[in-house]
Amino acid sequence: MTKPEIIVMLPIYAPTLAELEREFSVHKLWTARDPGAFVQEVSGRVRGAVTTGALGFSRSSFHALPKLEIVACFGTPHGTVDLAIAKERGVVVTNTPDFITETVADLAMGLLVTVMRRICESDRFLRAGKWLNAAATPGSEVHGKTCGIVGLGRIGRGIAKRAQAFGMSVCYHGPRQKQDAAWPYYSDLESMAREADCLVVCCPLTPESRNLIDARVLDALGPDGFLVNVARGPVVDESALLAALANKRIAGAGLDVFWDEPRVPAELLAMEHVVLVPHIGSSTREIRAERGRKLLANLRAHFAGKPVPTPFA
Repeated sequence: MTKPEIIVMLPIYAPTLAELEREFSVHKLWTARDPGAFVQEVSGRVRGAVTTGALGFSRSSFHALPKLEIVACFGTPHGTVDLAIAKERGVVVTNTPDFITETVADLAMGLLVTVMRRICESDRFLRAGKWLNAAATPGSEVHGKTCGIVGLGRIGRGIAKRAQAFGMSVCYHGPRQKQDAAWPYYSDLESMAREADCLVVCCPLTPESRNLIDARVLDALGPDGFLVNVARGPVVDESALLAALANKRIAGAGLDVFWDEPRVPAELLAMEHVVLVPHIGSSTREIRAERGRKLLANLRAHFAGKPVPTPFA
């Protein structure tokens, strides 16, 4: 039996990609010297596409593949797949829902401890041989400090519990007070930043939250304060953060997300008091394996003529 032909838009979890290659005829877009010509060459045969929630699938991609039947997302697309044209064309869109609360909360707490205790700086200091002649710059204690959480959803609550376990006090800001939350609520973010030793940003990116962390908030956080962002890059005003860090108006930052991923401002790369990781909030082997299983289940079901287990829309 001829294997269904699918196009994979970018590299995904290697074991999942290997399984796809065993069961399907896979065209790897990222290996093409001329992606446009590559798509045109296979367009008459490709029946399925694999993408990620972050990359999504544009209207032009739909137009380029007239035989497309299914777009299978590794992850969950939030506004990144053109659902209108998918519906118009009768193309199935699937996702791989998972539970990343604990995973992202773990990373947020890790970033907070790492930047406050200068762990990455100390690692570089030691590796450079500087310990032979000098002492490393001391970090800040975590316990006894106040952690202000921006967005008390599931992830925010997970971070709050972890911060408490480290002996921190917790407060939070959001569009409204949560009646079942025992932590102090601030309706005014600037006021909370003034009281907090660190801000952890974990709210959704919406028109209202874009540039929510601006120069006023960073100045309220102050020269001894730290910022951690595990939400989305544009929740924090890029120019305001770069200026605050460059001028030591805040003590440091731990960032998992950026404004134009995967491109990171050169200014950040040169800063010692910043911890940078490449959007790994949900990047664990366990979550990747779970997403892979669900992605494969969706493709297998579709090409067997059955309903997909996890449709997105």
